Amino acid sequence: MFRVSRQAVNRHVRALVASGIVKASGATKGKRYSLVIERHTREYPIEGLKEDVVWGDFVRPSLGNLPENVLEVWQYGLTEMLNNAIEHSGGTQVAITVAGVGLNARVTIYDNGVGIFQKIRSGLGLDDDQHVVLELSKGKLTTDPEKHTGEGIFFTSRLFDQFGILSGELLLLHTPRNSDWVFVTGQRVTGTRIELRLLKSSSTRLGDLFDRFASSDRNYRFSITHVPVALARIGDDNLVSRSQARRLVARLDLFESVVLAFDGVQQIGQAFADEVFRVFASEHPKLQLSWVDANDQVTKMILRAVAAREQQSGPAGV
Repeated sequence: MFRVSRQAVNRHVRALVASGIVKASGATKGKRYSLVIERHTREYPIEGLKEDVVWGDFVRPSLGNLPENVLEVWQYGLTEMLNNAIEHSGGTQVAITVAGVGLNARVTIYDNGVGIFQKIRSGLGLDDDQHVVLELSKGKLTTDPEKHTGEGIFFTSRLFDQFGILSGELLLLHTPRNSDWVFVTGQRVTGTRIELRLLKSSSTRLGDLFDRFASSDRNYRFSITHVPVALARIGDDNLVSRSQARRLVARLDLFESVVLAFDGVQQIGQAFADEVFRVFASEHPKLQLSWVDANDQVTKMILRAVAAREQQSGPAGV
C-alpha cells in the first residue's frame, strides 16, 4: 500500500533501533518493535527550591542531546513554569517528569497548591476560571506586579508544540495551529499540572517569538498580543452583549497592537461588535486593533461597527 520494499523497511527500522528511538525484542520471525519511552521523575519540597538548580541538575541531563535552540526553549519554559509553582502555588511539593517518546520530548510539572485558576481568580477578583483563562491568553497578567511581568505563560504557551494546564475542572490547551482551547474535565483536580511537549527537531527559536510580539522601537517591549475571542464566551453562549465585549477588551489598553482571533466564533451581536470596534477603539485611538479568522457574518458585524466609528470621528484604520 505504501509502495516501500521490505528491504527499505528493514533498513529504516535498523536505523531507528540504532538511534535509540525504537527497541527490538524477540528473535527472527518473532521479533517485535516498539517506541523507546524514557521517563524520569523527581519530587521536590517547594520551600527553598530554585528553578535554575532543578534545570541544571535534573531536567537538562534528562533531555539528552538536543539542538541549542531546542534546549533554549526548554530552559525558558521549564524555569518560568517552575518559578510560578514555587512563588505562587501555595503548595508544599512539586513533581517533575521528563519523558521522551521517539522524536518527542515531554515535561510535566505538578504542584499540590491551591490551583492556578483559583489563585488568579481570587487574587484579581475575576468572575470565574474561564475568565482567568481569557486574561492569561492576553498576557501581562500577574498577581504580584512588583516581582513579575505576567509574560511567562503567554510566551511559554506559544513556544511549544503543545502546552497544557490542568487545574480545578478546566483543561487549557494551546498548539501553534490553534488558539487556546478550554475543556471542562468533569472532575476536580487539586493543584496544577502543566505539560510541555516539543519535537526534538523543532526549529522554534526563543528570540524569534520575542520579536514577534515586541514593539518596533528600541525598547523591545512586549506590546503586541493575540487574543482568542472565543474565550470571552461563558459556556455555549453567543457573543452578543456589551458586558461580554468589555470582558474581552479589559486590559488590552496595556498593548500597542491587538489581534483578535475569531476562529471558532460563528456569530457576534451588534452590541458586542459596537462595544469593541466603535466604543473601545474610539477610546483608544493609538491602539492598533485588527482581527483574523472571521467568517462572513462576523466580518459584516465588525465592518458595520468600524463604519459607525469612522462616521463618528473621521476615517481611521483598523
